Amino acid sequence: MGQRPSQSVDSPVLSWQELEDNFKDLHPALNAQEIQVESTRCLYCYDAPCIQACPTSINIPKFIRQLATGNPTGSAKTILTSNIMGGTCARACPTEVLCEQRCVLNDGEHEPIKIGQLQRSAVDHLLDTAQEHPFMRAPETGKKVAVIGAGPAGLSCAHGLARLGHRVVVFESRAKAGGLNEYGLAAYKMVDDFAAREVEFILQLGGIDIQYGKALGSAVSLTQLQQDYDAVFIGIGLGKAHQLDLAGADLSGIGDAIEFIEQLRQADDISIMKPGNNVVVIGGGNTAIDAAVQSKRLGADQVTLIYRRGAHQMGATEFEQDLAAINGVNVIHWAMPVGFTGESSVQSAEFEHCAIIDGKLSGNGEIFSIDADCVLLAVGQYMVDEGLNSLDFEKGKISVDEHFKTSLNGVYAGGDCVHSGEDLTVQSVEDGKRAAKAINEFLVEV
Repeated sequence: MGQRPSQSVDSPVLSWQELEDNFKDLHPALNAQEIQVESTRCLYCYDAPCIQACPTSINIPKFIRQLATGNPTGSAKTILTSNIMGGTCARACPTEVLCEQRCVLNDGEHEPIKIGQLQRSAVDHLLDTAQEHPFMRAPETGKKVAVIGAGPAGLSCAHGLARLGHRVVVFESRAKAGGLNEYGLAAYKMVDDFAAREVEFILQLGGIDIQYGKALGSAVSLTQLQQDYDAVFIGIGLGKAHQLDLAGADLSGIGDAIEFIEQLRQADDISIMKPGNNVVVIGGGNTAIDAAVQSKRLGADQVTLIYRRGAHQMGATEFEQDLAAINGVNVIHWAMPVGFTGESSVQSAEFEHCAIIDGKLSGNGEIFSIDADCVLLAVGQYMVDEGLNSLDFEKGKISVDEHFKTSLNGVYAGGDCVHSGEDLTVQSVEDGKRAAKAINEFLVEV
């Protein structure tokens, strides 16, 4: 479940040891005995429901049996064949509502297999010990594919295409690859610079070149890429956070939760991160939980998370909600923001209690305020479509068919920038994998 953050009794400023304790691995790696005990609990079901619940269809009983029989390298290969980012997904995916929720051991009074932690054990073993890459490239095809975005979808697609013998150039707007794996996940979920290690592992396959600082619409033109490459894959994710059009929303101290998490992940010295004494987080998803829990672990006195609906409607999983509670985050449901007050910096946030009235979420007129010297907004993101005006869109995202093909011939898209399922790393990896297969079929035909 995680631990309560350490708090300094004598001073509001946390010591190095307290900060280190607060940002330790949320799910510590299993030791050899724990791996053996946990893996032998598996019933190795035929037509296992856990496989059906995994967006990347990892053969979970097979990789667990390989672990149980002392073959962690083979276990990792089973995982990575289906999900090349199996290491990150083992750390950050909500396994409690995916594979583990479908484990047959949930029936009765049993606990499900710790699939995520076993998956991490296998992948970590391979990354730590492998003398050579577990996959080999097919002979060169002479085809070149451009991938826009080095997030989970883009890297998964690039890896799939490179394995098939195609040359891939990835255009990434930022200074590092990994997308939200690198910039948007809580620091205690991705310790020891794991996102960068995973990218390095993927690139060791060969055939993939990443060009950094190349943003679509400014440094990169879709039209030019169509001319220079045999196919294009777009995996740009959702680039901008929604803002609140409310009184006082422009006050200093009000910012994006995603930017806060990114700054914390990229900080060389987390002791310089000072979210404030009274932090208010607005939102109900995992990003809101990540921001709230990390604020508390950085030493904030009071952290309050506000969501406009109830606990069951929150995008955050039950595990994440419990994590917030155990870390001392105060969660208030059924309240919507109405404004912020302060002179130049925010001093308080005002909310209105709300309810479902005649099928519509409405305020009931009861206003309350919370002291706040920091407000973090986690109210969703939207896609930046700069440079993509030649494509068809559907509900704010790129329109694709069942093979991830866009309205332009030879141009494909996947990940959070399309409607393919939950906005999760594991779903983006699956999109990229399936798109690579479709692009390969297209390249064979042309």
